[in-house]
Amino acid sequence: MKRYFFTLILITISVFASAQIVLSDSAKITLLTCGPWSGAVYAFYGHTALRVQDDSTRIDVVFNYGFFDPTQSNFMYHFVRGETDYILGTTSFEEFIREYAYKKVAVYEQELNFAQPEKQQLWEALYINHLPENRGYRYNYFYDNCATRPRDMVEKFAGGKIIYPPTKERQTYRDLLHECLQPYPWNKFGIDLVIGAGADSPIDVRAKMFIPSYLMNSFEQATVVKNDTVSYPLIGNTTAVLVSNEENNSSERALFSPLIAAFALLFITVLVSAVQYIKWNKTRLPRTYDTILFAVYGLGGCILFLLMFFSEHPATNPNWNFVWLNIFALVAAVLFWVKPVKKAVNIYHFINFAVLTLFLLFWWWLPQQLPAASVPFSMSLWLRSGMNVFMLTKRRKTNKRYVSSKYMKAGWGQ
Repeated sequence: MKRYFFTLILITISVFASAQIVLSDSAKITLLTCGPWSGAVYAFYGHTALRVQDDSTRIDVVFNYGFFDPTQSNFMYHFVRGETDYILGTTSFEEFIREYAYKKVAVYEQELNFAQPEKQQLWEALYINHLPENRGYRYNYFYDNCATRPRDMVEKFAGGKIIYPPTKERQTYRDLLHECLQPYPWNKFGIDLVIGAGADSPIDVRAKMFIPSYLMNSFEQATVVKNDTVSYPLIGNTTAVLVSNEENNSSERALFSPLIAAFALLFITVLVSAVQYIKWNKTRLPRTYDTILFAVYGLGGCILFLLMFFSEHPATNPNWNFVWLNIFALVAAVLFWVKPVKKAVNIYHFINFAVLTLFLLFWWWLPQQLPAASVPFSMSLWLRSGMNVFMLTKRRKTNKRYVSSKYMKAGWGQ
């Protein structure tokens, strides 16, 4: 996934000039698989590209489906909505390798076991696909990305049906994301918040190829079947072009993991609730704390709401995290200081406490794999709403006792 459009334009011109070249029998088309890089979020998963090399015609070009432009207007808004457009770009193999050598990332090259006519067809198809009017596509992180596009092109021009070895392990989209994000707990937590229940269904071997390393491993063991009689390996040979540097695989350095941060917040919430009980609502600390707490959760809920109902991203709806991370908390935070709607705020706290109680009780059985930190995080809201309901109930009982006939008679000396 790269963004070097100046290089893209220069290489595009040279490829255009070579459009009508017929590849020789010694030409090679290879699948390039790059390891993960810790320098950017989009690079945590690795990368895939196709290389066409023919020494006799001096062609050595890499077709890369990972170009995008982060400088376009309202980029983050369109990214959140799933409206990010990627393009098929081209670069020289030398430029491609130089970048990953600088990043100290491993690169593997797998030669496709294609005959010359199949290589020619794939070369021409890649050329047509990279033209300005054809190269754009709507990026989809599960179904249509820089790894699935090369796979689809290879399958289309393989000259037969590609048979992949059956998957041995029962895995979901979320499981594969977790593998890539294991060194980055906060990124993993963020992904678990925004990806909904649709990412927790088991997927087959072909669906797993949205991750470059899984595509590479599947290609390594795949066979091509022609006319139901002839079969041969899809990959001729595999070469390690660059060896990875362990320093590149650095873990995310954070003072608190999401789970520790969640328990720390819960501890602070317990202290605030204790102060509220001891001071009997005679301090503004609880209400100020609630305003900040519910506002932050509500802002997170706005993002989930946008992803669930106004986004093209897959597997974002339904999302059970919306039970505790929702936009209603933001509305409540605004109303905490408005006296005329105090009754409505009390009703909100009661409903929120009841819903979160059910959520926590049935957390383990929900049809979605939720992050463990969601329990203590949601418990902070649950405790604050519960404490406010408790204080309201206690206050009403106290007021009722003061106006009861028994109390009044006691005051009259009867």
